[in-house]
Amino acid sequence: MKPLFVLIFFFTTLFSTEITLTQDQANFIAKKVWQNEGAGKDKYLIWWNKGEDFASLGIGHFIWFPKDHTERFREVFPMVVVFMQKKGVAMPSWLTPETDFPWQTKAAFVAAKKAKTKQYMELFHFLKSTFSYQAEFMAERLKNALPQMLESIEDEMQKETIKERFNAMLYTKDGSIDEKGLYILLDYTNFKGEGTLKSERYNGQGWGLLQVLEHMDTRVTNKYKSFSNVAKAMLSRRIKNSPPARDEERWHKGWNVRLDTYWK
Repeated sequence: MKPLFVLIFFFTTLFSTEITLTQDQANFIAKKVWQNEGAGKDKYLIWWNKGEDFASLGIGHFIWFPKDHTERFREVFPMVVVFMQKKGVAMPSWLTPETDFPWQTKAAFVAAKKAKTKQYMELFHFLKSTFSYQAEFMAERLKNALPQMLESIEDEMQKETIKERFNAMLYTKDGSIDEKGLYILLDYTNFKGEGTLKSERYNGQGWGLLQVLEHMDTRVTNKYKSFSNVAKAMLSRRIKNSPPARDEERWHKGWNVRLDTYWK
């Protein structure tokens, strides 16, 4: 599955517009996203949530699967590794886009983390030293999100609606980048995905960027609040549709706090 994601990553870059970050913007976004994902604490830099079959890494808690995983979500960390390779970033010699998460079980991971094994510490220091590059990766992922969403839609009018709403969030009325809109789009895409994978749905209903843009109420004059409100509704729907064994309600309050940063 990893080669497929790498192929998608390269394919979509051919059909996307440029979204570049200044160093200050990269640092700002890295700090904001890391606060959202891990409260800015080192212990969350490599994490394995209760009830999940995968680890989450870096400022964006990028998903990385161990071998023979069973989860349905998009695996993002190998895409991060590809991006780092393109940028010439130094990384552990054993780390490639094809590498599985080194620990097969959560128990094995926790033991390695507690013991501060060489492999764990190499991975930790790599992640700790590349915050701005991770933010740049998220910007690159965002620029690929629009063509991915449009490609998944058959109706031409709906395509135009999604494109208009995406651009309305990303740009100000004079055509310059809206930094707050950029943060919102970038953070939500990293947080809950593009919304194009059919596997990332419960009862056939998704919760990604595509679904938020589809349901936005353009009558709300504050576009940031409109996005936040719809995102909350999409995630409430996700929780309602989710398998009871996942107990996704435990994340509801925290998700809403994160979404409130979009407009408050």
